[in-house]
Amino acid sequence: MELTLVHWLYGLFTLLIILTMIFRKGVVLPSLLGTFVIASIYHANIIKGFTAIFNANLVAAKELFNIFLIITFMLALLHSLRDLGADRRMILPIQKLMINGHVSYFVLVVITYVISLFFWPTPAVPLICALLVPAAVRAGLPAMFAAIAVALAGQGMALSSDYIIQVAPGLSAKSAGIETELVADKALILSLIAGGVAIVLAYILYRKTIRPKNDPLNELELQTMQSTTETKNKAYSQHVTMWSKLFSVLVPFTLLGVVLYMIYTKIMAGRTSGLEGGDGAAFIGGVAVILLLLSTVAYGRQHALDYITNHITDGFVFAFKAMGPVIPIAGFFFLGSSDFAGNILGLESESPALLFDIVQSAQTMLPQSGLFAAFSVLIIGIITGLDGSGFSGLPLTGALAASLQNSSIDASTLAAIGQMGSVWTGGGTIIAWSSLIAIAGFCGVSVMELVRKNFLPVIVGLIITTIAAVYIF
Repeated sequence: MELTLVHWLYGLFTLLIILTMIFRKGVVLPSLLGTFVIASIYHANIIKGFTAIFNANLVAAKELFNIFLIITFMLALLHSLRDLGADRRMILPIQKLMINGHVSYFVLVVITYVISLFFWPTPAVPLICALLVPAAVRAGLPAMFAAIAVALAGQGMALSSDYIIQVAPGLSAKSAGIETELVADKALILSLIAGGVAIVLAYILYRKTIRPKNDPLNELELQTMQSTTETKNKAYSQHVTMWSKLFSVLVPFTLLGVVLYMIYTKIMAGRTSGLEGGDGAAFIGGVAVILLLLSTVAYGRQHALDYITNHITDGFVFAFKAMGPVIPIAGFFFLGSSDFAGNILGLESESPALLFDIVQSAQTMLPQSGLFAAFSVLIIGIITGLDGSGFSGLPLTGALAASLQNSSIDASTLAAIGQMGSVWTGGGTIIAWSSLIAIAGFCGVSVMELVRKNFLPVIVGLIITTIAAVYIF
């Protein structure tokens, strides 16, 4: 494969984006500039460069808008439950299970994982840290250990698979040009392996710090967290009514029913159509909307029209803040894929595959090993996660997965591995400039110390997961 100037420029801008991520700077500017320069050179027409920038963002927005919608509806539902106080009621009974520090650690892990799968970790952190962490600390679990549990289970294990909302596997799959469910299923398995290893290793390393239930240090740590948790509990004490009790039962059982039905359709896919990928996300989103309607009306019948508008608006604002920067980044990497390059460049004939061509031309210099390809994508994923978002690197790891696949390992496995590296890093487990700050703040611990304690369990988990992926899949 003979590389042209456009290929070299695309490779140069890809390296520039990776270097920018390493230095923890935003990559939107080089992504937009790269799209403009490459399109202009490809057509030898600067006007085409201007239109390509717009087209790249439009194509990316069209491909990813379903992600924005599901985030919006799930966040709107969470806000409506917060109005009723139902979110608080859903997890208050869990406090009774925290009989000592050891049990509290694993209870925190399980509850954080489940809530984060449905509502994403960042919105769930205030709820968990305000209601469950104080109970865990009172039972003898140090605040730092509680923060580790929340980070590893939520920002790590739950977000890296993102199996319910499917933002992460959707991004990875779109960039790799494959079906979302192919990445989602493998990412779920890999996230459980990485999370299981990290969570158990953290427990082994730090279990000696767990104190007796009646240790005076428990109350001292609670006082450090007091101002945050008191403010939160006051906010949740309003509107504790029969509707709060009803929705605290209705919502979790409905969502559980949704998951069970999706599992059933996946198992029975040979005899039914199944609910996978976009259909599964649409099903969950539709159920969330109906629950949102009901809970909003229950909270204020006379003002329901205004309340639901506010909740959906807040959901869209959160979605665009979280995912907005991903659109121009995805647009740049979509330009490197033959599936999208034609629409971006305004071509009617055969589309170029810039990134694939670059990797293919270097194949003779690379070992044809599934393990080498897997660790290459993992490292790139970790590097791209250094920007602190976890999702902005997925278009790159997905595109590389499609290019690096060989007879030993397929694109869906590589995309899932890259997703693990990017989300576990940038999602908020081993870098301080991420949502890990929120966990540290609510738990009243040092974010840098939290990073240090998370680092070894997470890295060991990712290495074992990558090796397992090569031999399992």
